[in-house]
Amino acid sequence: MSAQDPVRAQDPVPAQAPAPGRIPVMVPWLGEEEARAAADAVLSGWVAQGPRVTEFERAFAERVGAEHGIAVSSCTTALHLALIALDLGPGDEVVVPSLSFIATANAVRYVGAHPVFADVEEATGNLTPDTVDAVRTPRTKAVLAVHQGGVPADVHALRAACADWGVPLVEDAACGIGATVGGKSVGHGALLAAWSFHPRKVITTGEGGMVTTDDAQWAQRLRRLREHGMNVSAAQRHASSKPIAESYLEVGYNYRMTDIQAAVGLVQLGKLDAIVARRRELAARYGRLLDGIPGLRPVRDPGHGEGNFQSYWVLLTEDYPVGRDELLAVLAEAGISARRGIMASHLEPAYAGHAAAPLPVTERISRDSLILPLFHTMTHDQQDRVVAALRARAAG
Repeated sequence: MSAQDPVRAQDPVPAQAPAPGRIPVMVPWLGEEEARAAADAVLSGWVAQGPRVTEFERAFAERVGAEHGIAVSSCTTALHLALIALDLGPGDEVVVPSLSFIATANAVRYVGAHPVFADVEEATGNLTPDTVDAVRTPRTKAVLAVHQGGVPADVHALRAACADWGVPLVEDAACGIGATVGGKSVGHGALLAAWSFHPRKVITTGEGGMVTTDDAQWAQRLRRLREHGMNVSAAQRHASSKPIAESYLEVGYNYRMTDIQAAVGLVQLGKLDAIVARRRELAARYGRLLDGIPGLRPVRDPGHGEGNFQSYWVLLTEDYPVGRDELLAVLAEAGISARRGIMASHLEPAYAGHAAAPLPVTERISRDSLILPLFHTMTHDQQDRVVAALRARAAG
């Protein structure tokens, strides 16, 4: 490829380029600003859930267009609390995609309900009204949709279908921050949405999560549940000039976020637009470079929205000369860290014996897809190495 190639002409010089050598699959974009924010939180004397958590909740909710944000310890705990808010329990069925990290289905089991696995569409890896309807029964009490790998699900269609069926739609937006549907943020207008700030996600607090909702009563209860069911938070007791004897109104959990994490999250949230723009730029470049390599079908934006490319995955077709696992080995030998595609939860040992309808698309995507390296500070030279390895193996 020549120096005049327009694909390479704008090759950036990132401030945090990884050391030469192995190409990682993901690198969080963290720096001095996050370090200072965390240090300031430590030096403030308030390191548990406190004023920075409140500020992060407000900023995050505003960013996604929700009335309330409830910061928690992970997206898994966010999902758990969201399902508790819906009063789901034994005997209830919740339709979920099997094509998702196993926490999606596990959260249903945490409340004693039964996860019912639905298939997904191949283009996006997401649920559709048709795939949900295929497994829906009179016992279906909720649908849990995932914005898989940062590809937004068509929530307008899903919400309309769920309204017709009389069941609530919960959004697992673990990978979704910065993605849009119809020009608005993923999570905008959601009854309940759960978010992740794990280091593999677009923005990170190390570990951590958030629930967003427009319902004030749900928000109040979720804040209570994350803090052992207390009717008065630690921050409220600290701010009062008089002793307050708290009460425990229901069985709750220790699902709190720390002020140290929230301080990092506020800095990361300020970087979100730049991170998404860079990821979309790199994804578009991958698309151009991979075009013409037989047997590779890259992930793309759906017609109803724009993804954040939290994961850049490709699906192998019959034209590619080797299978996914052999290709992962080839990439590893070339110093490239790729990953298997999204798991099929119903095939994991934890769900052995758990009845599931045929899920051919889920099993195909899980078997034949892989995730390529993509991170904010990735250079064009690193991308070229990845594509060269894919092209070389395609050539035999």
